[in-house]
Amino acid sequence: MEDAPAVHIIDHPSVNALSDLYEGVRFMHRKHANVLKDCTLCHHRIPREEGDTYGMPATLQLLREKEIVPSGCAVCHGTPFNEKQLHTPGLKGAFHQLCMDCHQESEQVPHARGPVIHSAMVRGPIARTLDTRAPTDCLACHPRRVPDHKELVKLKESPDALSVTQNCLSCHAKEGEAILKTSHWNWQGPSPFTVGHEKRIDLGKRHTTINNFCINLNGNWERCTSCHIGYGWKDKDFDFADKSRIDCLVCHDTTKTYKKAPAGAGFPADGVDLLKVAQNVGRPDRSTCGTSCHFVGGGGDAVKHGDMNTNLEKPGGTCDVHMGTDGKGMNFKCQDCHKTRNHMISGRSIAVPAAEGDLSCQYCHTDDPHPEGSLLSQHLNRHTETVSCQTCHIPIYSKCRPTKVSWDWSTAGDDRTPEKDKYGKPVYDKMKGSFVWKESAKPDYYWYNGTVKRHLLGDRIEEEGTTELARPVGSIRDPASRIYPFKLHRGKQISDAVSKRLIVPKLWNGYWKHWDWNRAAKDGMAAAGLEYSGKYEFVETVMYWGITHEVMPKENALSCANCHIPLSKAPYCGTCHQEKEGLDFKNLSEKGIDFEALSRQGRDVRHLKNATDYIDFKALGYPGDPIATGGRFSRLPLAKVEADLPRTKTR
Repeated sequence: MEDAPAVHIIDHPSVNALSDLYEGVRFMHRKHANVLKDCTLCHHRIPREEGDTYGMPATLQLLREKEIVPSGCAVCHGTPFNEKQLHTPGLKGAFHQLCMDCHQESEQVPHARGPVIHSAMVRGPIARTLDTRAPTDCLACHPRRVPDHKELVKLKESPDALSVTQNCLSCHAKEGEAILKTSHWNWQGPSPFTVGHEKRIDLGKRHTTINNFCINLNGNWERCTSCHIGYGWKDKDFDFADKSRIDCLVCHDTTKTYKKAPAGAGFPADGVDLLKVAQNVGRPDRSTCGTSCHFVGGGGDAVKHGDMNTNLEKPGGTCDVHMGTDGKGMNFKCQDCHKTRNHMISGRSIAVPAAEGDLSCQYCHTDDPHPEGSLLSQHLNRHTETVSCQTCHIPIYSKCRPTKVSWDWSTAGDDRTPEKDKYGKPVYDKMKGSFVWKESAKPDYYWYNGTVKRHLLGDRIEEEGTTELARPVGSIRDPASRIYPFKLHRGKQISDAVSKRLIVPKLWNGYWKHWDWNRAAKDGMAAAGLEYSGKYEFVETVMYWGITHEVMPKENALSCANCHIPLSKAPYCGTCHQEKEGLDFKNLSEKGIDFEALSRQGRDVRHLKNATDYIDFKALGYPGDPIATGGRFSRLPLAKVEADLPRTKTR
């Protein structure tokens, strides 16, 4: 018997009667199986013997052993409600009775498995634990279907952008008010995960943050705000209380014809049929969230994010198992993970301080994500106390598109011949300088407890060494920390040689016209309201970018042998475990990603073949491989080296 399906779309004529109002439910089947343990809490109990009408509970492991496939609900409840059979509700009634009764109970009392305590993205040392409580409001399970707007939209031919917004607000005034409170609109917001600034609500790229890509918004408004969900942000006096400036179409276009002007302060590009777009609005999808925005952050495809690119609009399942559309993935929409309330979207980035709700793999997969019943699952579930899901399940990033890992602004301004690297990506641009790209790259690994140390505009740089603009906080000694994968983006950018503070250069209608760094620094710092000494230099910076998308199928996770040298050679698991008939320790240790096969498919990973030291344990603070030297809070019985770590708590 195969594993239970991870996701099941509830799709049956009996439950589709209101399909004009609500979309189908994406039921997280494997999550329920892992949390509840007993499959017969939903399915009928299985008979102990022939004639047994009471039955017994059954775990997924027991069903596998007996090769039993439980009956689906529709077998008995497939017809609508029949008043002559009061004891047999219709399928919709059966679903609602079973699901809602359990959810309402679990809203008051957490499941027996207790709170999620190991998820850094959820918890962190300053936040709170997340109980595995179930949603009880209808929209948490049933996305509302957007009605056909062809008759609802009342606009003349060739309307302007502001007229479209006014027409939207005539029905959606409350939604307009909600937008004004979001970080997508304000480009700043609460920053509870930024160390030292947990109470602030004014942090964001609107003014206070700085990066080593296009650096900062100030003085460059018309160009940078082509990514804003509004119209007309061309200077520091933009009115964030003006609902008429909201761009509804940029998120709700379904025609894939809506585009922003590259330097139009957020207004649409010439030639866009705004009437057609307005008449065909719908829920946001991967095209609007991604291809029109987050996939191309930093000015191009896969520039900023190491785990997001335009390929994710329609990826294969081997590229992203959640978003895959080729039958090998689950065809997730962004909102399936990034739940939204009042236009506030859960999820956050290390690079941006504003947060409207966090999320983690544990929301669906729990802290014990590997099905019970095997030696390997037992060990893997213990790993989740120290190792994030992403570390094993995203062994390489940017495997679908090359991503930028270095940007040197100091070389900009030369009239040299443009060049391209082996991926076909530019390595030099007169406007921006020199670049380095990577494809199918091995992540860097660091401890992370969910909080971030952030360099803000006006902070002094590190005069000796590299200035870290956004760094994950964590430690081997911190029980809330786990090992996470990151993309590092290194930069060389302009800084004040006297005050030792990073400079905001005026690039748009500035440096890119006159090629004078001193003048660009003076104008940019004036726009930001900061002083400039008149002398500049270029300094090295680095940003850490989390890796969460591009999750590979479980068969391509890191193997035990990839990280643990003792498990890459005989006797493999036999050092601790007795041999058992039918259990191949070598196969068990090496079960995982096949870099040779990926190399044959064109991925740049040949150098990773046969890697047995994928994670540098000493760099993370261990004396050596934890299998040999012991864990961070306890030692294995066979450990030969006493780890110099606190032993106040066993994990």
